[in-house]
Amino acid sequence: MKTETQTETQTKTQPEPQWQAAADAIDAAQSILVVSHIAPDGDAIGSLLGIAETLGARGKDVTAAIDDGVPADLRFVPGSASILPAVASGEFDLLITVDSSDLSRIGQAGAYGLERSQRAINLDHHPTNTRYGDIHLIVPEAVAAVEIVYDFLAFMGCEISTDVAIALLTGLVTDTQGFRISATNSRTLEIAQDLMRRGASLSQIMANTLNSRPYQEVELWKLALPTVRLERGLIYAAIRQGDIERAGLETMSDGGLVSYLVNVVQAKVSVVFKELPDNQVEVGFRAKPGYDVASLAFQLGGGGHTLASGCTVDGTLQQAQATVLPLARRVIAQGG
Repeated sequence: MKTETQTETQTKTQPEPQWQAAADAIDAAQSILVVSHIAPDGDAIGSLLGIAETLGARGKDVTAAIDDGVPADLRFVPGSASILPAVASGEFDLLITVDSSDLSRIGQAGAYGLERSQRAINLDHHPTNTRYGDIHLIVPEAVAAVEIVYDFLAFMGCEISTDVAIALLTGLVTDTQGFRISATNSRTLEIAQDLMRRGASLSQIMANTLNSRPYQEVELWKLALPTVRLERGLIYAAIRQGDIERAGLETMSDGGLVSYLVNVVQAKVSVVFKELPDNQVEVGFRAKPGYDVASLAFQLGGGGHTLASGCTVDGTLQQAQATVLPLARRVIAQGG
């Protein structure tokens, strides 16, 4: 398993982003499909809309799609109603995927786009990105995908509208947990300040994302918290497929439980298992500084960041736990 130092070395040796090639591909394209990852978060929605809304304003024929559409808590972002929950027709000159580290993350909409597009741009900030597609805008040191979108729009000389500023700031706020994660730096705050000058309200975005929670998530936590176990720095919980329905939630989500659990003083790594249909389990990882869960997720076919990552494994919940938990314990033994 890769150590944190090995992951950082990989990041430093990544090829340079292909800014000009991406700009040329966009200039040459008329029909463009933009997609992001399944179970989208604020960075997925923000980076997708940042690209889609700007290119639409430049006269491009843009289709935006994410499997299952936009989560309810992110529908306040301007333009979110234009995002389709599926795409099953049409041919495209160009596909742009954002915030998606590997092909399993782009869902059916992305898979369709890869088959029906002449070229593909892969825009992402995950160090575990598998470099699929033809043109790569992969910047692992970026704190969020919206930061890459912000820089790319500047490279192309695009004006950032108020609506786009709201989308980008939403991604920045949610992926940094309100500017609290260790990757947050002075430039993160400079970008946020610029977006605020362009009309994005930081307080409103905070209220709609970090400081807002539907009661259904409380119901879900009531079902999940009795499964929580803490063992020598490893804290984990399980959410069964039926729990989502009983809680009244529309999508398979842990409601932020994996991030909540890693804040336990005695915890070093948190894991939440989410039972899916078709004999699969989605696994979310979080870690305190000094522990690398990106390598763990990558080993299991997923990806993410050193302190936040995830994957999907085949098998029952019990089989997934038997596979994942020993590897998570090894991460704790190697870190610190």
